[in-house]
Amino acid sequence: MITTGSTAVAPEAPGRMGVALSAEEALRYLDALGRWRDQRKLELDELDAAALQSPDSQDLTDDVMLSMALWKAVADRHDLLLATWDSGRVGAAERERMAALIWGRLDATAATGGLAVSLPEACKLSDSLAATLRARLALSPGDADIAARAKQLRATVERIRDLVDREPAGTRVEAADDLDKLDRRVTDLVDRAKRGADVGGLVGPVEADAARTERDLIVASARRREDAADAAKARSLQAELKARGDAIRDLAARCVARVKPAPRLAVPDVTALGPVPTAAADVDAYLARLDTVSRALTQAQTTYAAALQRRDELAGRLDAYRAKARATGDNEDLTLLYDRARAVLAAEPVDLVRLTALVAAYQAYLASQGGIQ
Repeated sequence: MITTGSTAVAPEAPGRMGVALSAEEALRYLDALGRWRDQRKLELDELDAAALQSPDSQDLTDDVMLSMALWKAVADRHDLLLATWDSGRVGAAERERMAALIWGRLDATAATGGLAVSLPEACKLSDSLAATLRARLALSPGDADIAARAKQLRATVERIRDLVDREPAGTRVEAADDLDKLDRRVTDLVDRAKRGADVGGLVGPVEADAARTERDLIVASARRREDAADAAKARSLQAELKARGDAIRDLAARCVARVKPAPRLAVPDVTALGPVPTAAADVDAYLARLDTVSRALTQAQTTYAAALQRRDELAGRLDAYRAKARATGDNEDLTLLYDRARAVLAAEPVDLVRLTALVAAYQAYLASQGGIQ
């Protein structure tokens, strides 16, 4: 992953749909995507705070909300990839599922106005939106970073060139003309900088236009896919939902093994819908059922993840109270409560009801001793 100042740039995604990733590709991409996710969140928080202080805050709201929604969709998919990766305990089937999770449709339809975008496309859209917001808010890195920003502009132009090459004949000429104009502007900016000219005021507008051009081409490409055969779209979505379902069933199994009472939410199996029909009207109905399955999978993922997070939250609270007790004067009763709580944590599945009661008792006892203000 390349970064410029505090701006994150999405990593290149490996593989393709239907082909298992190599273990090395999977690990490298998971690591890079995780760093991109964390850095983009920090950047979006900065942009959001700046937008709230801007006199044009109303005009910026939609782009900020879209950026946040895209980030959440990418972060959720990263969680599923991690669940499938399972610390490297994967075979060919799991690595093929990871490719489907990367290149299949992302759960960002609300964020993208109904567009079916893949994980790499959502990341690039996020990059473009962040660059546009940063330029509009005059938050781009300073002039000392002009060379790095110019290099990144060159990389953006090349990505746009690749997108233009994939445009259909009807729109390719106009897109190529826009690319040529942008390329000339970037070349002129670089030449001016080499001659020692002050180009600080020129970089922001060029970055914003480049980001907008790339975003528009990505969106146009996604819309063309939306206009393609619905049957092909349904088959792709079915494969992606199967991969998600398998990953969430793995998550559910780990949850049941590690905590009790565990949620007992059904994880739908998309294969129960049968094969994709051929009649157009039936395909439309099938797509609607696939959407219902997608929403149910999202609910299941959220529910099972929350149960595991509850265990971690209680463990963290217990250790925090223990630290306070040691700082203010421990005693045998507190030690006994702590040891019992740790024993519950050590036994799997962890009894969340008992653990909650023990942590609450420890907190109450500590408070009665003046250990919590």
